[in-house]
Amino acid sequence: MGLQLVQVNFKARDDSALGRFWAEALGWGVSSEGPCVTRVEPVGFVWPDPSAVSVDVVTVPDPATVRYRTHLDLATSSPAHQAELVARLKELGATPADVGQGDVPWTVLADPEGNVFCMLEPREIYRDTGPIAAVVVDCADPRAMAGFWMAAIGATLADIGQGDVPWKVLADLEGNEFCVLGPA
Repeated sequence: MGLQLVQVNFKARDDSALGRFWAEALGWGVSSEGPCVTRVEPVGFVWPDPSAVSVDVVTVPDPATVRYRTHLDLATSSPAHQAELVARLKELGATPADVGQGDVPWTVLADPEGNVFCMLEPREIYRDTGPIAAVVVDCADPRAMAGFWMAAIGATLADIGQGDVPWKVLADLEGNEFCVLGPA
């Protein structure tokens, strides 16, 4: 089964406010899919655009009870660009975060609702990725998880209360849910 990542979801108390933060952070636009959902995507994005991943911010009653298993790594083009973005994101409400990273060349921040993300130092491998360098999944066995995602098979159907929807909700080897969407 060949899959393409098209969207990352954040749970929030206020989808609109957090969506505006991420739009500013990524330099993207904001649109709304429906009540309690704010979509952040590149201007001119047409799903499924193979060159971009959109971000949906979804209001949930108590996001603090949710274990965040993914985070974004954001790309920079130079040390000055990294410093400029860190300063700008702090002005927008991001705060420094300590996740036990120690002395590293990247900066770990939390968005206004506490979602952790990393502002990477310039890396050649992420030069052409756009603002999102990587979607990082927290897992106990990275080698097994990488194998799973590389092959994008061995997934199980998951019921997260989605009801009758035109997509399938699956879970990876460690129970991380993801959605598989068909063509528009």
